[in-house]
Amino acid sequence: MTGNNENQNSKPIVSLSGLTIGFDSKNPLVQVPDLKIYPGEIVAITGASGVGKTTLLRTIAGLVSPITGTLEVCNSILPKLPPRGSVGYIPQRLGLVRHASVKHNVMMGARAGHTNPHTITPSAESLSRTEDAIERMGLTDKIDEPIRRLSGGQQRRVATARSLAQSPRLIMADEFLSELDEETLNSVLFEVTEYVRSTQAALIVVEHDVSRAKSMADRMLVIDDGRVNPFLSETTALEVNL
Repeated sequence: MTGNNENQNSKPIVSLSGLTIGFDSKNPLVQVPDLKIYPGEIVAITGASGVGKTTLLRTIAGLVSPITGTLEVCNSILPKLPPRGSVGYIPQRLGLVRHASVKHNVMMGARAGHTNPHTITPSAESLSRTEDAIERMGLTDKIDEPIRRLSGGQQRRVATARSLAQSPRLIMADEFLSELDEETLNSVLFEVTEYVRSTQAALIVVEHDVSRAKSMADRMLVIDDGRVNPFLSETTALEVNL
């Protein structure tokens, strides 16, 4: 992947300082002394299971409160949340409405990013963004299928389409490429990368596969028993207290 170092003179989309995360102040999971993520940048978080990768992602998403430190996302400093629709989140469990159609689920993202939450009828723009995102994920032939009839990989593509339809400034994805065959994985990654580069959004992805993380990201953040892998010594270190 090609980096976007020229954008590091612009205001970061994510800025962390002195951040301590976890659920017990006496035994925090991860400490992040300083981290900035800039427009157009893709950052991968990797490491063994249970070290705090998902908790870090959820903290940046505003779903878990940090123990200490400051966190600014899309110009909003916690506890103030970012503007509605500015952050797209693809969790491991996806959060799809299983009885509803692909179109309905993706429309939820489009409406979050482009429609007044009190408006019942979706706008023409929301419909257009929904159909475009579904096409990007290669699911046009499944547009009216209920989620429960889709494979695990297809459901992951629906969750990705939902986020793209939202047109967020920041996408956060937790293992969003799992359950995809190689061809589909490459296609999904291309579309998400194209979105990030063309709109100058940012992507933070949790990825357990180190080689895949290296191939997709401009930078890698490695949480690994308090150590930063030698071949990643120039990346931002996340200090871990287990």
